[in-house]
This record gives sequence, structure tokens and C-alpha cells, in this order.
Amino acid sequence: MKDLGRFKTITLLLALAATFGCQGLSATQPTVSQSGNLSIAAPNLNFGTVLVGHSEVLTNTLLNTSDSRITVLRAAVDKSDFSIAGDKLPVTLAPGDSVPFSVAYNPRAHGKSTGTVALDTTTATSTTIASASTTFTASGNAVNPGQLTVTPSSITFGSVPVGTTQTQSATLANSGGSSLTISQATVNGNGFTLSGLTMPLTLGAGQSVVVSVSFTPPAGGPDSGSIALGFVVSTQGHNGKGHGGGLAGTNSTVMVPVSGTGMTAGQLVATPASVSLGNVQVGTNQTQQVTITNSGGTIVTISQATTVGTGFSTTGLALPLALAAGQSQSLTVTFAPQVAGTVSGSISLASDATNPTLSILLSATAVTPGSLVSNPSSLSFGNVQTGTSQTLSATLTNSGGTSVTISQASASGSGYTLSGLSLPTTLSAGQSKTFSVQFAPQTSGSVSGNVAITSDASNPTLNVPLSGSGVTPGTLGASPSSLSFGTVLVGNNSSLQETLTNTGGSSVTISQANVSGSGFSVSGVPATLAAGQSANFNVTFAPQSSGAVTGSVSIVSNASNSTLKITLSGTGATPGILSASSQTLSFGSVQVNGSATQSETLTNTGGTTITVSQANVSGGSGFSISGLNLPLTLIAGQSFTFGTTFAPTAAGSVTGTISLTSDASNSTLTISLSGTGTVPGQLSVSPSTLDFSSVVIGQSKNMTATLSATGSNVTVSSASASTSEFTLSGVSFPFTITAGQSKAITVTFTPQSSGTASATISFASSASNSPTSESLTGNGTAPPPHNVDLSWAASSSTDVVGYNVYRATVSGGPFTKINTALNATTAFVDNSVQAGQTYYYVTTAVDGTGLESGYSNQVKTIIPTP
Repeated sequence: MKDLGRFKTITLLLALAATFGCQGLSATQPTVSQSGNLSIAAPNLNFGTVLVGHSEVLTNTLLNTSDSRITVLRAAVDKSDFSIAGDKLPVTLAPGDSVPFSVAYNPRAHGKSTGTVALDTTTATSTTIASASTTFTASGNAVNPGQLTVTPSSITFGSVPVGTTQTQSATLANSGGSSLTISQATVNGNGFTLSGLTMPLTLGAGQSVVVSVSFTPPAGGPDSGSIALGFVVSTQGHNGKGHGGGLAGTNSTVMVPVSGTGMTAGQLVATPASVSLGNVQVGTNQTQQVTITNSGGTIVTISQATTVGTGFSTTGLALPLALAAGQSQSLTVTFAPQVAGTVSGSISLASDATNPTLSILLSATAVTPGSLVSNPSSLSFGNVQTGTSQTLSATLTNSGGTSVTISQASASGSGYTLSGLSLPTTLSAGQSKTFSVQFAPQTSGSVSGNVAITSDASNPTLNVPLSGSGVTPGTLGASPSSLSFGTVLVGNNSSLQETLTNTGGSSVTISQANVSGSGFSVSGVPATLAAGQSANFNVTFAPQSSGAVTGSVSIVSNASNSTLKITLSGTGATPGILSASSQTLSFGSVQVNGSATQSETLTNTGGTTITVSQANVSGGSGFSISGLNLPLTLIAGQSFTFGTTFAPTAAGSVTGTISLTSDASNSTLTISLSGTGTVPGQLSVSPSTLDFSSVVIGQSKNMTATLSATGSNVTVSSASASTSEFTLSGVSFPFTITAGQSKAITVTFTPQSSGTASATISFASSASNSPTSESLTGNGTAPPPHNVDLSWAASSSTDVVGYNVYRATVSGGPFTKINTALNATTAFVDNSVQAGQTYYYVTTAVDGTGLESGYSNQVKTIIPTP
């Protein structure tokens, strides 16, 4: 711009002013102020309205309209609300140059303000430097920030009936100089509400709005709360001039306290809620106060009071009666009965309370005056032994309707005393009290007396007559003084009679009859015996076991001899019992035409003598008894032995019985008999011949044979061989083979010389074919030059009957069996070996079915040479 001419420069500045609008020169100042050729675009900077405490900045333009250089040296403002903002002085302007110049407005108090800005300049030409001063004004109007005020500042509703609503108005006003916006309203407290405020709501300076606050108490009692109004105060420069020096807005809150009291409707209550006047004597009266209270929150007016019930009346209420909230009024209830009985009634109060009718129930009992009666009305002690005492009781009852106080009580008459009454004592209506009178005569004879009761009852003196007789003590005697029952069988019983006599002068009461001794008991013992009276009772002896028993009956009474003892004795005996030493006799097997005899012993195991009168044998043939001569008498514990024989005549089982008849408790004793008749047995041997083949001289070989019995049992008594080279083992004589069973025997051949040997074994037995023979044969051979003796452990299997021996010439076989017959032992001699040869041996085990096991472990031997 420095190259443009003056005209062009001014034109450009005007164009800029038109463009700047509010931010440039004031539209009301179209001219340019000049002083010393320094022109001011706006002679006056008008800040308009600015909030106190905030600042606004406006900019003016300085223009050099001369042909010389102008230097602005300094600037000053004569008002403290204005200040130079942002300009850096000094500044030099070439001809046609311009520079912005800013002024700040920061008002500190409400009101208008105008200041003068003075600029000191120098103008330099080619020949001179001239000084000058240029001025322009600044003005503004300071206002306070917007402020929300509430009128009234607190809202009090006072008392409001529960369930109703009361509303008050409040004015919200902006008392500041700038606008504000109400953005939030929060109501705290039960029953309080706010209406008439639509948010957000903006209030300009001085503007206001009216809102409504309501209180609807949910329950009785005080409530308090608050209304919080949140608002934002605008801090933007007024009229849009300049640049604001603060935020766009400030948040604030105004609190408005609210309060009120919920008031319940008037309600009547009675204390007490019901009235019971208890017992009231006819002809008198009883009163009680009742308090009526307004427990609600509004005035209640009682308009009517009605009392029902005979004898009831009320006083103390002047109607109509107004009761303020919480106020009370007393009334008096009176009961004045004329006749006895229970009475009920009520008081009804009519009012404008929420309970328009209040009922108070009334009850009372009219009673007659107290009166004393005694039960029984007199006391009779009967006969009482001298030196003892008897006590009787009586009950005093207040049969009237009011309390009775007994002040005195005394007993008269010799031997009578009164107890149980602690005086004075009071008996309420219907109440009873028991007292006792004791009669303790010192001499014999009739005695009368009286108990006198003094009270405030309608019958002030009550007499209870007394009577009794003193008598001498009673004495008990027994006849006989002891009882002997003799011998009584166990299970039976015997009874004897005993007589008791009261030989004294007064009645005797028997309280106990104690029996000692096993089996003794009593019955019919009298309870009371008058003077001189006798009575019988029974004593029973029922022994449970044998033996002598002693005991006693002890009679316990109130006689002078308080315990009377009667001795008892008796003997228990068990009945005779016949028993046999064996209830069954079994003869087993007996050969036909043979016989067998067994003994039987009879014993009397009871306690009395018995006589056996008959002995009958019945059943199968062959049974008989001997040695029993009847009748046979056995005393207690005695025994007798007789014989029983079985002699079968035919084969087969036979049974029978011996029936013995006696006078024992078991009158018939039966003994069972059994036996079997058998035919003679047959004994056979298998095989009939044993061939031992070749056996080396001096060595032995065993073979087994079997003896079998058929027909009946056979007893083998002995066996003999015809030569000593054959021997028998495995049995002990004699032995019996049951019919149909077998017995194994072992025969051993031990040749003494070379050549064939033969013999016979004969078995002597009870068989019909005795003796029974078995043929034996064998060949004795000379021993070879060498042999191998083998032995092994027996197999653990129980059904092994023998072993086989195998030999090979190479280890592991093949093997060849070398025994000709099953070897029964665990040893074997191999006589068929050659000198210098090596042999390998194994064995196998064989069971009774011929099943053979696998090979045993292998053993090795080398035959020496030669």
C-alpha cells in the first residue's frame, strides 16, 4: 500500500471500513478524524453494554494521510475503566500507511463511562520534526451479570390435610443486567411438586416468570424439602461489540426451602377403650373415669352421648363439645346396681370425626354381701385311741358376693386344737379356705367341742360343732400262733385257716399282711376289727420246688402290738417220675438165628415212691425183655436194670416198643426198639491170582488186591501166607467190611532164591465161605551186574494210584517205559542197564481212571565200566 497515492489509500480505507462492519469503524461515524495528518478512523469507540467484571476490546485504525513519516510515540487514557490493549508503541507510519489500535473496556462498577485516548506523535519532513497530539473517545455502559431471584425466597404451606393439595405461586426474576437461562429444577421432599416452568427458559435482564409450588402431604406430620433451580448466566458482550474477555456462560444454583405439615382428620379415641367396674355390692356404686381424646389434626365436635345398660350412667360432658387437635376431655362412668347379676352396656359418642360413632363397652357384676359357710358343717372324730390323735379338715367358703375378713377363730372342748388359719384373713367372693381340727384324747370317753369363726360377713359368727370319743388301744391275737402244712407235692397247694382277734378296747385297722417264705400266700385278711371282734383268713402253701420251706405272716396294724407274727412251715415234694437210661435201643445188624442183648436202666427221678405194674413188648418179632419182675417199686432216686434181647428169625429191619405202666406222674414210659436181621455175608478177593513176574532176589515188589463183602457185613479176623516170600500189609486185624463195600490190601513179593515161587494167602472171616484164598506167583531172578535205584516225591494229587518210569539214552528222549506194571510206590530199581552207558529218567503219575500226567523233571546217571 505504500506505493499507492493518497487518494487510493483513502479509498481503500473506506472500503475496509465498510467491510469491517461491527469490527471496524462505527457506522455512525463515516468521517475520518485528522490531526497533524494522522487520521483516526473512529473518533469514538462505543463498547455498548458490558458486564461488570468482564472486558471487551474494540479496535480503531490510525492512518497517515500526510506526505511525511509520522511516529506515534505513546498513548494514554484518562479513565481507569479503559486501557490500551495489544498496541506496540512507538510505531512509525509511512505516508499512506495505517495500523490497528485496540482499546479494552473493563468496567468495575455499574454505570456509564467515557474516556479520552490521547496519541502523542511526531511528523518528520526533510527539514523539520513537528510534534502533535491526536485524540478519540471511548464509551461504554457497565451492567451487573444476570441473577435469578425467587420471591418469596422460602415457601411455607403450614398445615395441610392429608390427601389434599395446597398450591402457592413464586416469581422467578432476572435481577441482573444480562440474560440467564434456567436449565434444571429439582424438587426434594415428600409431597412437594413444581409446575408452570418449561425448560430451558431464558430471562432477559429484568424479565420474570410465575411458577406454582404444590404440597400434597402423604401422611400426618411435618415435611420439609427444597427446590434447586439451576441456571446459566450469559457473559457475551452486549450488542455484539468487541471481543468478550470471559466464558460464554456461568452455571449457578438458587435453593428455595419448602416446608409444610400433613394434618390428619379429627378422630376420637377413648382411654380406656372399655370399662370394667368389677364386683359392686348391691345398694352401693362404683365410678371410673374415661378420657376422650382428639387424636387427629382437625377440630372434632361431639354432638351426642348415649349410655345403655341397667345401672350405668355418665357425667362430665357438656354437649355439644368441640375438641381441638390433641385436646382431651374426661367423663365419669358410674355403676349403681339394685339387683345381683352381671351387667353389660355401652357409651356411644356421636361426632363429626372420621369415626363418627365411638363406642365404649361397659361391664360390671352386682354382688350380694359376703356370707361364710363351713363344709362339713360339723366334725365327728369317732373313736380315737387315747395317747394318739386324729385330724379332720373343713372348708370355709364365702358364698356371698363381696369379700369377707375373718378376724378370730377358736376351738373349745378337751383335746381339740385348731390350725390352718392365719388371721386376719380375707376371702373374696366365692373363695375358700381350709382349716384343720385335731382331736387328741387323754382319757377314754365322749368329748364334744366347737370351732367359733368371727368375721364381718352377714353371719358374723359361724359355729362348727365337734364330737369324738377317747378309747383304749386295740390288741391283736392269732390262733393258732403257727401253721405247719406238712408235705405238699410240687404243683399242688394246701390251705390252712388262721383266726385274728382284737382283745383291746378300740378298733384295730390292719394296714399290711406281709408274707415271707417261698410258696406261701394269704387271702381274706380283714381290714378292721372292732373291739372284741374276731375274723378268719387263709394261708396257702403252693411249693414250686422240693424241700423244706419256712416263712411267716406279719400283720401290721395300729394295735398296741403293731406287728403280729405267725410262723409258717411246710415241705415241697416232687411227684415220682419214671425215666429210662435210653429212650431208644438200636441193635444194628444181627444175623438171622443169632441174638444181641442190651441193658436198660429205670430210675425214679421224682420225690415220691412209684410202682411199675406192667411191661409190654410190642411191634416186630425178635424183641424180648428179661430180669424185670413186676410189680417193681422204686423209692425216690432208686434205679433198676433189666435186659432187652433182639433175636431175628428173618432178614430185614424190625421196630418195636417197650411200654412201662406205673403210678408215676408220667404213667406210661415208652422205649423204642430197632434192629436189622441179616443173612451171613460172603467174602471175595480180586484178582484171584497175583502174578509178580520177575523180581530180583533180595528186592521187593508190591501188588494190590481188593476184599469185598456181599450179603451182610463181614469181619476179617486174620490172614496167612503159605510161604514167607509173600507178605500182607495195609490192614490191621480184625476189621469189618460193610456189606457192599470193599477193602484194599497190599501183597509184597521178596524172592529169596532164583526160580519160580508160588503161594496162597488165606483170609479167615465171619463170611459163610471162610476161609477165602488168593493165589500168588512170581519169579526170582539173579541180580544184574549194575542197577539204578530211582526215587521221587509223591504227587500232590489225592487220586494218584501209581507211577510209570521212562528211560532214554539221550537228553530229552525219546523215552521208553521200563516198568511192566504200574508202580505203586515212589521208588524203582532199573536192573537192565549196561556198563559204560549214560541214561536219562523221567516219571509220570497215573490216577484211578488211567489218566497219565506229563513227564517229571529229568535225571541223568552214568553206569560205571564194567
